[in-house]
Amino acid sequence: MIPLYAYRDNSCDPRKCTVKKLEKFGLIKIVTTIPAIPRSTLILDPTAEQALSPADRTVRSITALDCSWEVLDTGAFASFRIHRALPFLVAANPVNFGRPFRLTSVEAIAAALYIMGEQDQARAVLAKISWGIRFLEVNQEPLNLYAAAKDSAEVVAIQATYLV
Repeated sequence: MIPLYAYRDNSCDPRKCTVKKLEKFGLIKIVTTIPAIPRSTLILDPTAEQALSPADRTVRSITALDCSWEVLDTGAFASFRIHRALPFLVAANPVNFGRPFRLTSVEAIAAALYIMGEQDQARAVLAKISWGIRFLEVNQEPLNLYAAAKDSAEVVAIQATYLV
């Protein structure tokens, strides 16, 4: 089990917040200040230069940035060593269903877990959200291919086949 964290700045609607739901079940720890984020964590960051891959399996934890990307100061996270972007995946959440790269924090965390070989933990996380398992169904093929890749370069090459 990989420990999960979410940095939450309260910029989104708390009634629709997927990580708050996970926190209720003890599956994730929400932090509200940047210093509270573990220094050795892998930050899921869509602006990262390197794609997440199975080579990242050795990380101690995963942290999602659960906030509005329009107001997020990504420079505040520059001191963290490990930043990874998720490859091409399609949202299954009701707000952005079918739209690429528009994942909720829970979808992003589950995708990271799945790619890193923690498929059971990914399913457990998604099972707490009414539409969660649908995310795995919609993205089954790319997730399996990404999870079989050896490194970030291979993940990017696989992703390229979906972006044509």
